[in-house]
Amino acid sequence: MPGRRRRTDSTRRKRRGNSISIGRVFATTLFSLATTSVQAEVDGPSGDVVLSELSVTGTGPAVERAGGPVAGYRATRSATATRTDTPLRDTPQSVQVVPRDVLVDQQDIRLGDALQNVSSVQPGGTIQGRSDTFIIRGFRTQTYAIDGVLLNQAGNFSTVTRDLADVERIEVLKGPASVLYGRGEPGGLINIVTRQPTLAPSGDINLQGGSFGFRRVQGSVSSAIEGVEGLAGRLSFAGQSDPTFRNFGDRNNSRTFVAPAFTWNPSPDTRVSFVGEFTRLDSQYDEGLVARNGGVPLDNISRYYGELFSRYNGTSNFGLLKVEHDLDQNITLREVLNAQWGGFNFLATRATGLASRNTLVSRRETAGYSTYASVDSQTEIVAKFDLLGFRHTVLAGIEYSNGYRHSYTTQSTNYPSVNFLNPVPGSAIVGLQFQSDLKQKNELNGLYVQDQIDLGLGLQMLVGVRYDTGTQYYFSRIPTSRTIPPEQQLSGTSPRVGLVYRPVDPLTFYASYTTSFKPQTANILNVTNPPPETGELYEIGSRLDLTPDLTLSAAAFRITRNNVSGTDPNNSLYSVITGQQRSEGVEADLAGQILPGWKVIGAVSFLDARITKDQVYPVGNRLPGAPSFSGSIWSTYAFQEGFLRGWNVGAGITYVGRRTGDLNNSYTVGGYARLDAAVFYDFDEHARFSINLRNLTDRRYIEQPFSPTDNLPGAPFSVLATITARL
Repeated sequence: MPGRRRRTDSTRRKRRGNSISIGRVFATTLFSLATTSVQAEVDGPSGDVVLSELSVTGTGPAVERAGGPVAGYRATRSATATRTDTPLRDTPQSVQVVPRDVLVDQQDIRLGDALQNVSSVQPGGTIQGRSDTFIIRGFRTQTYAIDGVLLNQAGNFSTVTRDLADVERIEVLKGPASVLYGRGEPGGLINIVTRQPTLAPSGDINLQGGSFGFRRVQGSVSSAIEGVEGLAGRLSFAGQSDPTFRNFGDRNNSRTFVAPAFTWNPSPDTRVSFVGEFTRLDSQYDEGLVARNGGVPLDNISRYYGELFSRYNGTSNFGLLKVEHDLDQNITLREVLNAQWGGFNFLATRATGLASRNTLVSRRETAGYSTYASVDSQTEIVAKFDLLGFRHTVLAGIEYSNGYRHSYTTQSTNYPSVNFLNPVPGSAIVGLQFQSDLKQKNELNGLYVQDQIDLGLGLQMLVGVRYDTGTQYYFSRIPTSRTIPPEQQLSGTSPRVGLVYRPVDPLTFYASYTTSFKPQTANILNVTNPPPETGELYEIGSRLDLTPDLTLSAAAFRITRNNVSGTDPNNSLYSVITGQQRSEGVEADLAGQILPGWKVIGAVSFLDARITKDQVYPVGNRLPGAPSFSGSIWSTYAFQEGFLRGWNVGAGITYVGRRTGDLNNSYTVGGYARLDAAVFYDFDEHARFSINLRNLTDRRYIEQPFSPTDNLPGAPFSVLATITARL
C-alpha cells in the first residue's frame, strides 16, 4: 500500500506538471492571438498596440481594502457610502457589492446583468439601445459614478452602454447619496470601481463567441513601468460585435473600449493615480416592441418597427486624477480632478403610437445631435482623533462641479406607418424639419462634512451634512415658442444621520435618515425655473455573518421623492413636474461561501412604489418598471479533489414580477423566471474554458419596459463560449 501511494502521488505530480505546462502554453498562445484580434477590433487595420510579454502571476492582496479586489463573492469593506475605507458592517445604509469573481463566473457583458444580483435593482431601459438605465428601489436612474465621480454632470444619462473590461467591483448604495455626491437620485447610487495597476506583472484576456453572431475580445495587462520607482500601469481593452436576436438584417451593434490607468507612489506617504476611459458605441436605434391593448405581444420578439438605416453613434470619454498625501498616520489630504466629454448623433424612425384600430404603427423620422463636457474637483481631508473620550473619523471636503456644455438639437418629420404584426422595412429617408433645441449648463459648489464616531459598547454614529449652491442655465426652443430664462439660482442642504449597533460580533443593526437634492435636467415645456427634485429616506437594517465567509443583510425602507419630472402625456418630447412619489419595501441580500468551493450570491425584494401626489397622473398608480416582488440567486461549485478537480458548475434563477410600463399605468408587462447555468474548466491558474447558458427554458418576456412604444424583450435561449488566459 505505501508503494501504491507513492506511485499515485507521483502520477498526480506528473499530471499537475503537465497541466501547468499545457496551461502556460495555452495562455501564451491565446495572448498572442488576442493581441492581433484586439488590434483589428479596437484600433482598426492601422492600429498599433504593443503588449509586453508577461511571465509572473500575482495572487492579489491578502487583506481586503475598499476599492480593491475581493476574494470570492463576499466583500467586507467599501468607501462608496463614506469615502473612507469602512467595513460594510459599520455603514448605516444598505451597500451591496458585486465583485469581479461574479462577473467572471457569470460572464456578464452588460452592466444590467451584473446588477440583477442586487436586491431592488432592475434594468430600466436602454434608451433605444443607446445607454443604460436602472430602477433602484422603484426610482429610475440614468447615470452612475466611476470611482466616486458622477458621470455627465451636464446631462441626465450616459451616451454609451457601459463596458465591464476594467471593472474591479460594482457597488450599489441604496437610498439618497447627496450628502457626499451632490446631485443624485433618491433610489440610490451605482458606483463602478475600476481595476488598479499592479507592480507585479499580471494579465488576463478573453476570447468569446456566442449565439446570434456575438463576438468579443477583452483583456487587461498590468506591470511596473521601468525607469520610475513606484510607477505601475494597466491597460484594459475590449471590442465586441453583437448582431443580437432582433431583426436588423445584416446590421449589428459594436462597441470599442480602451482604459489606461497608472499609479505612482513617489514616497511612502504619497499616492498618485489616474484612470481614463474611452468608449465608442455604434448601434442600431432600437425601441423594441410596442404595447397594444394593455400589454406587449410576445408572439415575435424579434419584430422591429424601425428602418435598417436607423443608427446611433455615441462616444464617452472620462479622465480622473487622484492625489493623496498622509501628513501623518491620522491625517490625509486628497485631491480628485475629473474631466468628461462626449456626445452622440442618430438618424432613426421612431414609433409614436397606434392607428387604424391598432393595426398600424405610426412613425416619425428623427435625427439628433448632442455634445457634453464637464469638469469636477474634490478637495478633502480625512482626520482621525480622540475627543471627549470618543474616537472620530472626520471627512471634510469642497466639491466644484461645472457641467459647462450640454446641447441637444433634434429634427423630425412624419414617416410612413408599418403593419403592427408584420412590419416591413424599406421606406426611403425623407426631409427633416427643425423640432427642438436644448442647451443646459450648471455650476455647483458643495461643502460637506462627515463624522464617524465610535461611541463604545458596540455603538457607532455617523452624522453628515452638505450644502450645495450654484446656478443653472436652461435654454429651450421649439418652432412655436422661444424661452430664454435667466440663470436659475440653486441651493440645497442634504443631511444624514446614522446609528450602528453591534451587540455581538457577527450581528449588526443600523438605522439611518438621509436626503437627496437634484437640479432638474429634463426638458420642461414652458417652465423657466423648474424646482429641483428632492428625496428623503428612512431606513433600518441588519447584517449577520452566518459564517465567517457568508453574510446575510436585510433592510426596510421608505423613500419620498418630490418635484419629480415625467413624460408629458400630451407631448412625449417634453417633461412635466409630476408631484410626489413614494417607495417602501423590504429587501435581503446573501453573499459569500457556504462550504469550500461552494459560492453564492442572492437577493430578494418586496416593493410598493406609487404616485402619492399629482395633478397630471392618477394618485395611487404604480411607478413604471418596479415589480412588487423580485429575486435572484446564483451559485457555483468548484470540485475540490479527485478526477473532477478543475471542473466548476454554476446555476441561477432570476425572477421579476409584473410591472407597469408608464406613469399612466396604461399597460403592464408580465413577470418572468429565467434560468441560467454555466460549466467551466480551469486547466490551472493560467487558463479556463467556460460555457454559459442563458434562459435555458427559452422564456419570452419583456426585460426592460420604458414607454408604450419602447419595450426591450429579453434574449431567447443563448450560449456563450469563453476562452480565458492569465499570465
